[in-house]
Amino acid sequence: MIRIECQVQLVVKGADGRESSLSDVVPLLTLVDESGSIAQAATLKGLSYRHAWGLLRSIEERLGGPLIAKERGRGSVLSELGQAVLRAQRLCGERLDGNMQALASEVASDLNRWLAPLADDVRIHASHGYAVATLVTALVANDLPVDIKYRDGADAVSALARGECDLAGFHLPLGEFRAACADTYRRWLDPQRHVLVHLTRRKQGLFIGKGNPKRIDGLRDLARDDIRFVNRQPGSGTRILLDLALRQLGIDPERVNGYASTELTHSAIAAFVASGMADVGFGVEPAAHHFGLDFIPIVDEDYYFASDRANLERTPLATVIDLLRGSAFRHNVERLDGYDPRGCGKLVDLAAGLAGSPDALA
Repeated sequence: MIRIECQVQLVVKGADGRESSLSDVVPLLTLVDESGSIAQAATLKGLSYRHAWGLLRSIEERLGGPLIAKERGRGSVLSELGQAVLRAQRLCGERLDGNMQALASEVASDLNRWLAPLADDVRIHASHGYAVATLVTALVANDLPVDIKYRDGADAVSALARGECDLAGFHLPLGEFRAACADTYRRWLDPQRHVLVHLTRRKQGLFIGKGNPKRIDGLRDLARDDIRFVNRQPGSGTRILLDLALRQLGIDPERVNGYASTELTHSAIAAFVASGMADVGFGVEPAAHHFGLDFIPIVDEDYYFASDRANLERTPLATVIDLLRGSAFRHNVERLDGYDPRGCGKLVDLAAGLAGSPDALA
């Protein structure tokens, strides 16, 4: 089994069309910023002093300004341009981290199918989430071929109905909005054919700056003129839930400042807020803490996989169910802020799960 990593790098393209990657110079700038010395940074990077200076000078020429400044008593420090380059690289990584991990999983899954074409892949279409990513990591670590495609929950469930996947991941809130959200998926699910597999219970809420500088208390504050919001894409379960909650409060979602500004993952939402480009976002708790943000819990929800009942006792799904119920996987989910792994791997009757009735074994 091969493993793939996808990384983000900045590329400078000049007027002459020539491109220069910043992949080598960004780590060097980071070390200069930390050590205050080009010579020490070069040593830590395993480069000669001359080579390090050559890298810096080459990029400075392309950018048209200095990356390093000298300050009496402080040695080498980054110029404002150098600091801006570091911020740009960090922002790219933060904004794209979740999508890059998802892409890496998809690429690795596809390549592994070619390397082991006779193996039974676990075909998963799912709304992106931290517990789903944890499952994919566990499957790869256990040499279980997995074909993962991150989709809106509705797209995932419709793919299951067409026989295009084995597990379709989607989430439903506890409480009053559950029925309306469930209607999004109900049209593709057959109580006789399909069953739900409980993955986790998790919290969704507001991402806000550390210390809550805008004094945000809850969803009503999204209507304020001084609040900039960043949203999930239309069709996502999180967006559907938020639309319902705002309308119940008498807030027209389209009047929320920034409501049309969208990102594709919880991590991207958190990075957007952490960068200062928005004051508040909405998503799952681990994303907020990962980016040093405060979190205001709004709703608990269940994350389910829908599956064909007839396939659960066959390979490869039987192996997946065993993994979900294992202590190692539950421990990894438990480490995620706001995630409750107690129901991992539990089979839930379709009607009971969609309605939010007390979980009944299917």
